[in-house]
Amino acid sequence: MGKLAVIKTKPTFSSVEDYLNSIADELKRKDSFVILELMEKAMDEKPKMWGNSMIGFGDVRYKSPATGREVDWFKIGFSPRKANLSLHLIDLQRHADALSKLGKHKTGAGCLYINKLADIDMQILKEMIFSAAK
Repeated sequence: MGKLAVIKTKPTFSSVEDYLNSIADELKRKDSFVILELMEKAMDEKPKMWGNSMIGFGDVRYKSPATGREVDWFKIGFSPRKANLSLHLIDLQRHADALSKLGKHKTGAGCLYINKLADIDMQILKEMIFSAAK
């Protein structure tokens, strides 16, 4: 068993909808609600706020491939950041083929970064989200 890590970002009882409605950038707010709906359908459950800016679905024990540390985390989620929309899809490497067809994006450490949904193929994103939710 890997080392148990303690992380600061934990589930809260804050309202996901209130958080998303507080996003000043109208396009980012609208895109966030689209992602929220896709993830709700994929997971067939309601989201939880994690910390003050991350929205997660499901509960998993995640083991970092880099450090071996284990944490309680969400299965899939996203965070509307100032610079982009950050989607958290564990084991992003398994989506390499889909990523090549997705459109304008960046990746890093298990995250998919998208500036706006208009930059990507929504059908590919939907397939990736539903696959990650399995």
